[in-house]
Amino acid sequence: MHLVLVFIAATLAGAINSVAGGGTLLTFPALLAAGQISNVANATSTVALWPATISSFWGYRDEVGASSRHLLVPLIILGLIGGLLGSILLLVTPTRVFDRVIPFLVLTATLLFVSQERISAWLRAHSGAPVDENAVPRLAPATLLLVFGTAVYGGYFGAGIGIVTLAALGLIGMRNIHQMNGIKNIYAMCTNGIAAAVFITRGLVDWRIALLMAVGSIFGGYSGAGIARRIGQKNVRKLVIGLGFVLTISLFLRK
Repeated sequence: MHLVLVFIAATLAGAINSVAGGGTLLTFPALLAAGQISNVANATSTVALWPATISSFWGYRDEVGASSRHLLVPLIILGLIGGLLGSILLLVTPTRVFDRVIPFLVLTATLLFVSQERISAWLRAHSGAPVDENAVPRLAPATLLLVFGTAVYGGYFGAGIGIVTLAALGLIGMRNIHQMNGIKNIYAMCTNGIAAAVFITRGLVDWRIALLMAVGSIFGGYSGAGIARRIGQKNVRKLVIGLGFVLTISLFLRK
């Protein structure tokens, strides 16, 4: 029954991560219910969900157009460095310290996403940028720092990392939710990949459960991308916002 529980949780988490992020809030409690200690549960969840970022990216591959490809190199570099730093911080810092901060970070990211369109419109009005759904502005130093912070956060724990990343992409002027999800999945692939490598080298992964969950997360990740395109951008945004508030409440209850 424990194996069935973690497989279902991983499948749902893969689908949720492909759309908005927050799948860790399904897999982490499921692993704890299966008897894993917290640091092993965190590491196993990270490793198990990483393959889903590949399948999710493949599902969104058509949405990552030429207009956004100039973002990929800096995002990949920031994702790798930040993910490495975050995973090292997890190994040396008591989890309870960061547990007190996580709910506030996820709530802030959700509120940013709610107001993303208004903020982007204000920025365009004051910068003269064209109103184009697929236009992607270049990264400024302030946004680079914001993106780097999300990578550190993702390497440490990662609950809600997708919402934080979507909020960051929204603040730099992106409006197409599907394009944002495609870029987010590439970014998560780097951030979570380097963190998973650190956890593996430290022997924190329960491979029997991780491999089973990986199968479920891959299936859920690819399916989630197709579903997102069919239900439309407005409904996906509503899902992101709703999930953000659910995550916030869940994290506050865990404190």
